[in-house]
Amino acid sequence: MSERRVGPILVDGAIARAIACAIESESDEVVVVDRGGYLRVSSRSPCSASRISIEDRLGAPFCMRRDLEPVMPSYSGRLELDDEVVRWR
Repeated sequence: MSERRVGPILVDGAIARAIACAIESESDEVVVVDRGGYLRVSSRSPCSASRISIEDRLGAPFCMRRDLEPVMPSYSGRLELDDEVVRWR
């Protein structure tokens, strides 16, 4: 059986790259595939990124509930979201 991988698909740009870097620092066995217009980020479950980690990489405030949705058209797994952490399981 293949291993289950979860994570977001992100529209490429500064926010997407900050999220991908945050996921790389907080999750195990992360793979980021750059498809030109979007990034496919996946890791073994759980895959997560904290607001603080994203802000550190972005250099600007980041609101999970407002700023994530416009850059994440899709994802694999089950999404858990609050004001401080986004997690895919």
